[in-house]
Order: sequence, then C-alpha cells, then structure tokens
Amino acid sequence: MAAAARLVLRTASGAKVLRAGLGWLGAPIRVPHAAAHFTFHPDPVPTRHGPTQKMNLFQSITSALDNTLSSDPTAVIFGEDVAFGGVFRCTVGLRDKYGKDRVFNTPLCEQGIVGFGIGVAVAGATAIAEIQFADYIFPAFDQIVNEAAKYRYRSGNMFDCGNLTIRAPWGCVGHGSLYHSQSPEAFFAHCPGIKVVIPRSPVQAKGLLLSCIADKNPCIFFEPKILYRAAVEQVPTEPYLIPLSQAEVLQEGSDVTLVAWGTQVHVMKEVAAMAQEKLGVSCEVIDLQTILPWDTETVCKSVVKTGRLLISHEAPVTGGFAAEISSTVQEECFLNLEAPIARVCGYDTPFPHIFEPFYIPDKWKCFDAVKRMINY
Repeated sequence: MAAAARLVLRTASGAKVLRAGLGWLGAPIRVPHAAAHFTFHPDPVPTRHGPTQKMNLFQSITSALDNTLSSDPTAVIFGEDVAFGGVFRCTVGLRDKYGKDRVFNTPLCEQGIVGFGIGVAVAGATAIAEIQFADYIFPAFDQIVNEAAKYRYRSGNMFDCGNLTIRAPWGCVGHGSLYHSQSPEAFFAHCPGIKVVIPRSPVQAKGLLLSCIADKNPCIFFEPKILYRAAVEQVPTEPYLIPLSQAEVLQEGSDVTLVAWGTQVHVMKEVAAMAQEKLGVSCEVIDLQTILPWDTETVCKSVVKTGRLLISHEAPVTGGFAAEISSTVQEECFLNLEAPIARVCGYDTPFPHIFEPFYIPDKWKCFDAVKRMINY
C-alpha cells in the first residue's frame, strides 16, 4: 500500500525524509523543511465530561473506539491493517485488549468492507468500518449510496443498518498527491439516508465519533489526517457526545461570516485574526462539523447579522459543498447580503503533489476574498 511509502526530498546536502506533520506507520515526526498551511490552537479544556488527558487526534479516536468496545459487547472494528493498529495508529492496542474477533483485518476490498458492515449492522451489532484513505472510498460508493443509505427506506423501516459507522482519513497532508489528499464529502452530501461528519480537533473528534456510533443512521466520519499528530488537546477520558447537525460558532463577529470544517477551520481562525489586525474587520467563524444534514439555521442567522459570507474547503470548487451552502444562504438571506457570497476552495484539477502549496485555499487567498467583500 502507498500508505507505507516514504517521501524523500532531495536537497543540496543529500536526502531528507519529509514527514509534513504526519508519521507514516507511526514513525516519529520529522519536518525539517516543511511547514503546515495553518497553525493549530487548542480549544479551552472541557470541564463538563470529567477528567482529561493530553491526546492528539488519532489518540482521541482510539479513546472513542476503546470506550465503545468496552461498553457495547456487540461492537466490532474492521478494515485494512486495523488489527496491528492501522497505518495511522488509530486502533493501536485494541485487538490485544478486546480480541481478534472484535478487531480484525479485512481483504483489500472497500466494497466488501462496507458490504460486510451493512450486514453486521442489519444483524443488530455495532459495525465500525475503516476505509484506509478517503480517496479509496469510491469502490464502496454503490454499497454506501444504494444499499446503506436506502436500507431503511426500501424496507418501510422494517430493517435498517443504522449501527454502521464508516471512518476514513481525509484531506490534504503535505505530500499525499492525487490518491492520498482528496476531500470527497460533497459526493455523499447528495445522498439522503446517511450522515457525514468532519471534526476539527481531538476533543471534537472523540465526541462526534461517539455520536456517529450512537446515531441510528449510517454515518461517514472523515478524519483530517494532517491533524492526527499536529492537533493536541486535553480530551476527556470518559465517553461523551457532541450533537450532530449543529454547527459551532467559534468566534463571534459583525462584518463577515467565515464557514469551514475540518482542517480549514484553523485557516479561517487565522484569517479572522488577520482581518481584525490589518483591516479592522470583525469576522464570525463557524465550524459546520456536520456536512449532512447541515445546520442551516446557525449559518443563516450569522449571515443576517454580518451581511457577508465566505465559505472555504479543500475540495474542488465546482460542485463542492460550498455551492450548496451558498445557494441556501442566497435563497434565505438575499435581502441581507451586502456583497456576493465568496467561495475559496481547491481548483478544478486533480490534487497535485509539488504544487500542493498553490492548490490549497490558504489564509492569503481567504484574506483577499474578505478584502474584496468589504470593498464591494
């Protein structure tokens, strides 16, 4: 698998291993010549859910899965390489703790992984399937869209596979190129019957994943892989839930609404700080969290207040989920808009390798969009 590969950057002084904030196969992180396009700032330590422990994002995923296996004797975790911990270490130690019948490897067949998960969920057990990269979820597209999403509807609610949760590493990582960098959430946003969730941080990841597992609808949980090690917070060790389909206002503002999800939330937080410092512009930052069904009320309420909206995501701009948000806000808030809605997204090209810094919607592109809206 490409997941086991190492990227080598040739320099005048010889070969350097470029990790870009992510250690393949759990190796130590070394980033001698690379810098992320964002800065991660942890949220305040949560106080409502008991004692906390320092965790990065992949450890918070492990904690959520551990909580589930401990409390639900029917829960099983399966996917490519999950038995030894997975290429991103999200299931490390779980097979040893719970046994090979509850945490086990599958063949390299994404269609089979999801099809098996549907059967497990229909039988009444809790199925947690891992697709090793979101880029490889497409062989399972038919099983997700035509089977999992429609199972309850076609049986008149006599049967369902609501106990199915599909996890997948998602988004750009600094060196993933065409097949390890994609953000396919918009493909699934067009499909009634499933929920699509993307967290921004370790605390959110654990709470939202546990909510997906508990939800009685099949859920797709995309995990920003660049944050697996780069994002570190104090995370509650006990299980807790964060409601699905509720966006979170991270920073209140009066002039521009900034909407994003996953890694891009941290870019938008930097844009808000730049706009305040350089332009005196007050930005409201919203983390959408759930892509389907999304929280129209929170976003529209903010736009009514600010009169301007900027949406940003890593996926290509054409047909991206920003277009759905833009259309809905235009319909609901047309008379409140002070400027055209702006989308700052990836280009309509395959995800590049060496040109990734030019492809991603970084803070400078978003900041320029804010300036254009303010000067409109």
